[in-house]
Amino acid sequence: MVLEQWLESPYYQYFCGETFFQHDFPCHPTSLVKWRKRLEEEGCEWLFTQTIQAGLKLKVIKPSSLKRVVVDTTVQEKNITLPTDAKLYNKARQQLTQVAKEQGITLRQTNDKACHELMPKIGRYGHAKQYKRMRKAIKQVKGFLGRVLRDLDWQVKRQGLTLTQKQEDTLNQSYRLLKQTRQSKNKLYSLHEPNVDCISKGKAHKRYEFGVKASIAVTAKESFILGARSYPGNPYDGHTLKDQLQQVETLTGRKPETCFVDRGYKGSGVEDIKALVRVILPFLTQFKSRG
Repeated sequence: MVLEQWLESPYYQYFCGETFFQHDFPCHPTSLVKWRKRLEEEGCEWLFTQTIQAGLKLKVIKPSSLKRVVVDTTVQEKNITLPTDAKLYNKARQQLTQVAKEQGITLRQTNDKACHELMPKIGRYGHAKQYKRMRKAIKQVKGFLGRVLRDLDWQVKRQGLTLTQKQEDTLNQSYRLLKQTRQSKNKLYSLHEPNVDCISKGKAHKRYEFGVKASIAVTAKESFILGARSYPGNPYDGHTLKDQLQQVETLTGRKPETCFVDRGYKGSGVEDIKALVRVILPFLTQFKSRG
């Protein structure tokens, strides 16, 4: 996504030092992912430390600014499509078919033709509000996934084949898909990115976001980033505050004295650190209607 924005925006390219508009990527899209994996968490925190030291050296921020920080959480969205049951079932079935092909297994049925006809119908049924037909078609796609999975698993065990770790993960994800229901917790929303949570931040234009919760700490005066962490599992905001302030103290070498948060941090988790750090929450103003 970063490279796509760079390719479309001339301002982005000029900021990166280009003198002419470029029509090709500056690097391969996967190079950023591989570089981030090599850095890991310790490397990213080291970069944060160097950035803070550079800001102090260039007098972008003052040492006194490190005493007052603002902490808030947001959602770092993952690059996935809107998860629907039908798409997940069909994609899992296709991946199982590919595993069988790699292992030289001949499946009794792949149901490629049936799913090719059913998938467009599911969208049309939902658009026409024919939900009974739509649910019936989704149930059929789920049944096709179960048949392919059971056939593949049986033949692998009968022939004594050894699957790779990626192929094992594909089978485990398929079993997880078949077991999860509408009321299940820790649901699987994407096959290529299983660590995705469904998070509701109360936004009017976007009710649900699919990604991971991220906490960011900045200076109260200059809005200079002092720390950032991700928290899988969508924990309560108050339970992430102590960990976030600890990271700020580790990176800056100074303990924050005052922390500004919103009302989402009220309650559990914040009361434990008020003796160490002054936590300021906004007041709730109530307006009474006239008449």
